[in-house]
Amino acid sequence: MKITMAHGSGGKATSDLIKNIFAKHLHNPVLARMEDSAVVKGANIIAMTTDSFVVTPLFFKGGDIGKLAVCGTVNDLAMSGAVPKYLTCGFILEESADTDDIERIVISMAMTAIEAGVIFVAGDTKVIEGKGGIYLNTSGVGFLSGNENISSANCKQGDVVILSGNLGDHHATILSARMNITNSIESDCAPLNEITKKLLENSIRIKFMRDVTRGGLATVLNEFAVSSKCCIMLQEEHIPVLEQVRGFCDILGLDPIYMGNEGKMVSIVAREDAQKALDIIRSCRYGENAAIVGEVISGEENTVLMKTSVGGTRIVPELFGESLPRIC
Repeated sequence: MKITMAHGSGGKATSDLIKNIFAKHLHNPVLARMEDSAVVKGANIIAMTTDSFVVTPLFFKGGDIGKLAVCGTVNDLAMSGAVPKYLTCGFILEESADTDDIERIVISMAMTAIEAGVIFVAGDTKVIEGKGGIYLNTSGVGFLSGNENISSANCKQGDVVILSGNLGDHHATILSARMNITNSIESDCAPLNEITKKLLENSIRIKFMRDVTRGGLATVLNEFAVSSKCCIMLQEEHIPVLEQVRGFCDILGLDPIYMGNEGKMVSIVAREDAQKALDIIRSCRYGENAAIVGEVISGEENTVLMKTSVGGTRIVPELFGESLPRIC
């Protein structure tokens, strides 16, 4: 069945769409009330986030726009040290969007939510004129204990930079699909809250955590260097990149440190905790290829440097211009 403007009218077609797809797969006691707002148990300190997803194609190796939306929102909450709890989702559907595609996306969202330990408590659907596009907006709430002390202000010389795994998988997957390039590269799209939860439970002294999405590792670390007024030195040979992704980058003139990811995070921790933190991350489902890739050094403030594989040192600026394709 194709979406028509009637599905956005608020009448029977809307009700049927909600009942037969959204409520069917995202069912839980809170959502089942079908009220204008969700009433849920809360906490004294919460983290909130919202994000929109417009990726093309909708389905790609290793994921789809639905899985992407859940992971992106969960990961944004987790990076603040919060335990993700509740999500909302708004679907913006263009006329002629296929309900089979919508259901496939919703099923993926439901499965990813279960893995991440969150539930959908509210949603909305709008139908607009168009040629079959599907766009999502998700918002999320997570709880904090109040004991977290994650702040770039705590950064000092000697702190260690840990990357949770290989760079560039998601960006290369989307670009391959857009360019009709055949390869076996798959998106790294994944929820990372198991990693952040275990780091905090083990009292790792975390100065900074961020998921490495648009702009890549270089941009994320430049933002941190500015906020902490520090200098970071990366070690190129320690940065994990799959050989096939590296080859893909060589062909197209791309640099993995500027490529977007949807299942990788970077953390900066106290040197004394670095090995313990690395072991914890590697013990988690999505952290097997984690590596220590750099450290905070004495040097020019607000700067990221890289020791290259041939022994030189270069400045690593943040991303300038548009990083194509849009990855989320």
